[in-house]
Amino acid sequence: MGKEIQELKKNYPTLDEERKLWRAGFARVAGLDEAGRGALAGPVVAGAVILPANSRRAGLWAEVQDSQLLSPPRRQELADRIREQAAAWSLGEASAAEIDAHGIAPVTRLAMRRAVQALSPSPDHLLLDWVQLKSLNLPQLSFTKGDLRIVSIAAASILAKVHRDRLLCQLHDQFPAYGFRSHKGYAARTHLAAIEKLGPCPAHRRSFSPLSKDETLFD
Repeated sequence: MGKEIQELKKNYPTLDEERKLWRAGFARVAGLDEAGRGALAGPVVAGAVILPANSRRAGLWAEVQDSQLLSPPRRQELADRIREQAAAWSLGEASAAEIDAHGIAPVTRLAMRRAVQALSPSPDHLLLDWVQLKSLNLPQLSFTKGDLRIVSIAAASILAKVHRDRLLCQLHDQFPAYGFRSHKGYAARTHLAAIEKLGPCPAHRRSFSPLSKDETLFD
């Protein structure tokens, strides 16, 4: 699997899956992805993007990549263009408190359901990165590393990442001692050191290790 992922990273995502569905009569195919699943603080955010039916892999759709492979300025540029050129797009959020109450996997699906429900027009098929949304009565396909393979999922990953980064910068303004602007809530050493010194703030996920453990973070 590692070698396969390295090969995928050398290439841009394709429209192969969208084209199959367009040919099968699905005009509103939504790609979905999330950002922030593994962070220690802040919400998990899901993005959803419906490309114009029968789009070609040219212009913007030839430039879209998994958000993690892009610099912040490039992500922002592409996010602006995706919002302008997509047939529809939306975002769904779920809070740190919801994650603590229900667990990250169910709440990731919750954020994705919220994104789907916010789409207008509604999708008639879903392409998902990793998860399945069995509670939605919609045909869907789930892919491992879909953000590396499929344009609409990669576009959704960009919108989710840009929006979540903005939210974490806002959290930095509220709680500057934790450095959220730099690490976006992930387990950077500076973040762990701030938690060790100050304890968690309201934005932290207390169910996540090491916050869930009654022990110091460092020996």
